Amino acid sequence: MMDTGLLIIRLIIGLTFAAHGTQKLFGWFGGHGIAGTGGWFESIGIKPGKALAITAGLAELIGGLLFAGGVFLWIAALLIIGSMLVAIVKVHGANGYWVTQNGYEYNMALIVIALGVAMIGAGDYSLAALIG
Repeated sequence: MMDTGLLIIRLIIGLTFAAHGTQKLFGWFGGHGIAGTGGWFESIGIKPGKALAITAGLAELIGGLLFAGGVFLWIAALLIIGSMLVAIVKVHGANGYWVTQNGYEYNMALIVIALGVAMIGAGDYSLAALIG
């Protein structure tokens, strides 16, 4: 049952992160693409906006896909955690903890999930288990 639970967690969190990356990179799923995300980044002091939108989008896309697949899990977790730390520092941290006040509650939950799964391992239903 643990391997099935890890698979569910990895797929939902990982594919959600990958989708967020495609929002930034391609404007998919209601996203704003590189230009829109870059402009917003610039407006909150993240410069150069377009270059860092690409960086953030790639981190979320690659980190999410690796996490979902359960391969290179520590790299995936670091990409996810790094992305969420930037979100906390630049957007949510000043609003306090609770997500209902646009706080960092959700970001913190994602950090803990990524770290916890990386510490536990991907489980038997993963690319890592299939490969090695």
